[in-house]
Amino acid sequence: MVAETIDIKSRGRGIRRSTGEYVFALLNGTALVGLALVMLYPLMHVLAVSLSSPDFINAGLVSWVPRGLNIAGYELILQNPDLLRAYANTVAYAGIGTFITLTLTSMVAYSLAVPGFVLRTQLTIYLAITMFFNGGLIPTYLLIRSLGMMNTFLVMVLPMAIQAFTVFVFRAFFRTVPNELRESAFIDGANDLRICFQIILPLSKPVLATFGLFSVVGHWNRWFEALIYLRDPRRYPLQMILRRFLIREQLSLAFETSEAASLVLQGVVHAENLKMAVIVVTMLPILCVYPFVQKYFTKGVIIGAIKG
Repeated sequence: MVAETIDIKSRGRGIRRSTGEYVFALLNGTALVGLALVMLYPLMHVLAVSLSSPDFINAGLVSWVPRGLNIAGYELILQNPDLLRAYANTVAYAGIGTFITLTLTSMVAYSLAVPGFVLRTQLTIYLAITMFFNGGLIPTYLLIRSLGMMNTFLVMVLPMAIQAFTVFVFRAFFRTVPNELRESAFIDGANDLRICFQIILPLSKPVLATFGLFSVVGHWNRWFEALIYLRDPRRYPLQMILRRFLIREQLSLAFETSEAASLVLQGVVHAENLKMAVIVVTMLPILCVYPFVQKYFTKGVIIGAIKG
């Protein structure tokens, strides 16, 4: 026992590590670096192609470093009114949709976390069923049409506002908050709505930040709902514009102008310049948001699940 204690203390001071620990650290670091390179290379390649000269792109000399700086692709796409309108639509869908999702999910999860709630068991079973069964695409389409939500703003933010898994994680996290806070607030005259938004939610920043980011990314990447339910191109999200750029071979149709095609024929810009530039512009905001919320991931998801 004494020998084990001395060994633990010596390791804590960083005096000596075994050969196995050195080998594991080396293999672990090598694997992580390799995995990081595998994930970063496609992003760097897209960025490099978007900034490279058409001559180097035609010769196939662009890998992950730009060759012959060329920003004509960015200048052209940023002048496109459809892209700017789609950007504004996506920001609105992501912002308002995330707010609705977090608000409704928090209210449902708080109801399930409150001791003595009469319908807690029935509501939990109902939510659990939705995790395994759904109505399908055609019944969902008929429901959306009967509700008068076709080609509206609400069709992009309401149908997926509440998900059972998110509710259960929120409930598990809310249960970690001492019930004495709720009881003391009741004594001071607060109701459940005020307790939820002024006491519970300020203490739940990790889970709010984590699933808030999940919701923003989900709304940012959503295009299938727009393809089915939206008919007005002015309401299209950013991913619909990206889809139009990537699957259409004629740039003049993608831009609804002949300027892009003429620049391609003149050799000023390459078709791949435009496609990769649109991809970069589309994914850049999400990449900038991730580092600020990364620290909440483990605490928001793992702790809530374990305590639940």
